[in-house]
Amino acid sequence: MSLGFILFMYPYKITPGGIWGMSTILHEIFPTIPQGWFGYMMDIPLLLIGFAVFGPVFGARTVFASLITPLLMLVLPHIVDPAIVDLSGDLILASIFGGILIGAGVGIVVRTQATTGGTDIIGMLLQKFAGLRFSTGVMIADAFVVVCGIVVLVGLHGESPTLPLYSLLTIYISAQTINVVVDGLHHEKVLFIISKKQEAIREFIIRDLDRSGTLIKSSGLYTGGERDMIFLVVPRREIVRVKRRLKDIDPQMFVVVVDANETLGEGFRSFSEMKEM
Repeated sequence: MSLGFILFMYPYKITPGGIWGMSTILHEIFPTIPQGWFGYMMDIPLLLIGFAVFGPVFGARTVFASLITPLLMLVLPHIVDPAIVDLSGDLILASIFGGILIGAGVGIVVRTQATTGGTDIIGMLLQKFAGLRFSTGVMIADAFVVVCGIVVLVGLHGESPTLPLYSLLTIYISAQTINVVVDGLHHEKVLFIISKKQEAIREFIIRDLDRSGTLIKSSGLYTGGERDMIFLVVPRREIVRVKRRLKDIDPQMFVVVVDANETLGEGFRSFSEMKEM
């Protein structure tokens, strides 16, 4: 995450939200103070909140990450010359690679049930009390920082008005990377199938797909008639084949297809795999 800021964010004044985006803004106002020190100053109140809400174990992990990150922010510029990656002519690439590195770093820390401090804690608070996804909460907090960046960098310092757009691109890419690192790429599709030709569908699932499903007793809300609904989980790569075959079996059937972020159990990932991650 620190490399993402040092190599791709700070040199081009892109403010991708978070404590470190805000540190860029404050550094523009107070240029004699390094960004790393701003990180320490803003993290302390949020760390105290993290201790109070999420407990001492969470707090200890977050303190460790929060102390390491600003330290790296202060040390890395003396070790790695940001000029080795000159993307001044292509800020889109800077936004993309910076977003990937920042999102990957945050995601790795969140998987250990901690945060890097800053708006990560805000994201977890919104997840806990508002029911939002962690990445959505972080995006909301980051959007506020971007607005501040517009006021300071564009309004007061006359920077290019397109900078906020690059910031929004970085925030989006970072949020998607967080989702991939935290939830993984093991996305399956869940199908709820209601059809009068259940026996043909059953044969297709068991013999052709070599899978099983679940029959759920249900009744029509309007007619009150009883019927069985098939609950089926398939890998994403098979969904096109499954839908085409279902259409051939019964064009009049009713099917709902939804995403499953994670599927554990026989035929998919085991619980032992989950514990190892």
